[in-house]
Amino acid sequence: MDPSPRFVFGTHPDHGFVAAAHTTAALPAHLANWFLTRVQFEPVPGDPGLYRLTDPDQDGRRRTRQAVHDLRRHGSTVHADIALDPAQSAGPPTPLLPNGLSERRSRIAQAAGRSPHQRPVPAPSAPAVRQVPPEPGYTPTVRLRSPTTGRSR
Repeated sequence: MDPSPRFVFGTHPDHGFVAAAHTTAALPAHLANWFLTRVQFEPVPGDPGLYRLTDPDQDGRRRTRQAVHDLRRHGSTVHADIALDPAQSAGPPTPLLPNGLSERRSRIAQAAGRSPHQRPVPAPSAPAVRQVPPEPGYTPTVRLRSPTTGRSR
């Protein structure tokens, strides 16, 4: 297999997040085009072999990092700038919600899940215990019917 990178990702001052494919016998131009368009890149008019990310303002860095990850997962050799390479840099920081906003959102989400038409489920309680009557202080008399009375079998 060719050790040179098949796909290269970086940034461009005019086009934003860009990608290029090094076509080989194993990766012809039409197949490289197919791969890059599937990961949301489009050809740059007037510059053959260069692709730009569609809608780079819509979380472009994360989408480019995802494209690098996806192409590697499918077995392609990919070279990317450090900021765009998920293997060499950490992802973008997750913003923390200040002032207890996450707790408030959690309570709202829980309340939205409840319906006013449903009755609340009662809390589980201990099973009812059946009282056993005390033993009598005498021996009970049991009366048996005689076999001669009643219907015959």
